[in-house]
Amino acid sequence: MKAWLCENPIGPEGLTLREQLIPEPQAGEIRVAIKAASLNFPDLLIIQNKYQLKPPLPFVPGAEFAGVVEALGEGAEGFKVGDAVAAFSGTGGFASHACIPAGLALPLPQSMGFEEAAAFICTYATSYHALMDRAALRPGETVLILGAAGGVGTAAIQIAKAAGARVIAATSSDEKCARCLELGADATINYGKTHLREELKTLTEGRGPDVIYDPVGGDLVEPAFRSIAWRGRYLVVGFAQGQIPSLPINLALLKGASLLGVFWGEFAKREPKANAEMLGRLAHWHAIGKIKPVLDAVMPLEQLPQAFARMASRQVIGKIVLRCD
Repeated sequence: MKAWLCENPIGPEGLTLREQLIPEPQAGEIRVAIKAASLNFPDLLIIQNKYQLKPPLPFVPGAEFAGVVEALGEGAEGFKVGDAVAAFSGTGGFASHACIPAGLALPLPQSMGFEEAAAFICTYATSYHALMDRAALRPGETVLILGAAGGVGTAAIQIAKAAGARVIAATSSDEKCARCLELGADATINYGKTHLREELKTLTEGRGPDVIYDPVGGDLVEPAFRSIAWRGRYLVVGFAQGQIPSLPINLALLKGASLLGVFWGEFAKREPKANAEMLGRLAHWHAIGKIKPVLDAVMPLEQLPQAFARMASRQVIGKIVLRCD
């Protein structure tokens, strides 16, 4: 089998494409012949040794993929050979085959092909858990989505609109703003050339957004939080800008606002029943056309370094998917 190995966690330059023996599934595992895998921001962090998960070297990166069940280990339940599945396993996806615990696999609905499925679980589960579970988003509320053109951002636009919210999509270019409008955003802010707080005052008539969805972090946090509405909820989703910011905690007091952490992976481990119900709801939303993954590019598995370079350029709209032929 083909697999990208991380033998030295210094970034994409530390990856090597190797031929490996096809693994045999252990008890409770299934082996998946991978058809497509997607890039998520943690994939970049993990090969730079900057993520909370630090697998022993060497390892195959790639948290999210879709494919066909090829073999079952002893006691593996819920699947048969030939089933189409998607999975979010943390590592192992940038390869032609992977063995994973059966409980990490999601049966694919007929409405979803492998490339969409590979770009589905992480972004939509994160965004639904954030907006609907943590923030308890209500119809008619206003949501500000930072980094709105990225993978989780485009998913958040669709989920917030499906929930009946008004969406303000904030991103770093006019091209990205235009794409966010196509995805259903009601208004956009190009924070690359305008003042975020002033734009929010205008768009909300001085009231501020009820919910702020932030996968970016960095220098956007304080101006965004200062703009939040009374009883607003600020969702800490990630730090794509690279900097973990400090925030004057008195701002939460002055606005009667909540600062809410969003860690979907831990939620899935601690509350598996609730997570399974959520994933089923998202699969149904996809089947009826409420949500649809946004694919920036589909590239061959062999072009993983180029895919990481595109991700690092900050030009990606939606998600990059690798195809394994």
